[in-house]
Amino acid sequence: MISSKFARPIAWLLLAAIIFVTLSPIGLRPHTVTSVNLDRALAYVLVGFMFATAYPRHWIAVAFLLVAGALAIEYLQYLSPTRHARLHDAAMKILGASLGVSIGCLLNKIRIAKSAANLSRP
Repeated sequence: MISSKFARPIAWLLLAAIIFVTLSPIGLRPHTVTSVNLDRALAYVLVGFMFATAYPRHWIAVAFLLVAGALAIEYLQYLSPTRHARLHDAAMKILGASLGVSIGCLLNKIRIAKSAANLSRP
């Protein structure tokens, strides 16, 4: 499991990359072999997981802020003439973030349980 010491800069760098890709001109958007919806969801799964790992005690705030951030970033696309904001796109991002935070929380609980079990051994 990644320690929060390493997860924090990775989480913030991933978020910065998402913001750049979302708000930059459409020509700068990376092309992948998956669908755009899957790209959106997976990006937010990863960032949600990393933030939940980076801030394990604040997972509710992380989840709330990622949902609000997904909506805000989607809305900011109105400022770009080559981009378009859609509620469906925001929903995919929110679902991805929620799944990522959930996975991160689950793994944090497993890590804590293993640590507690190791401490209780003679």
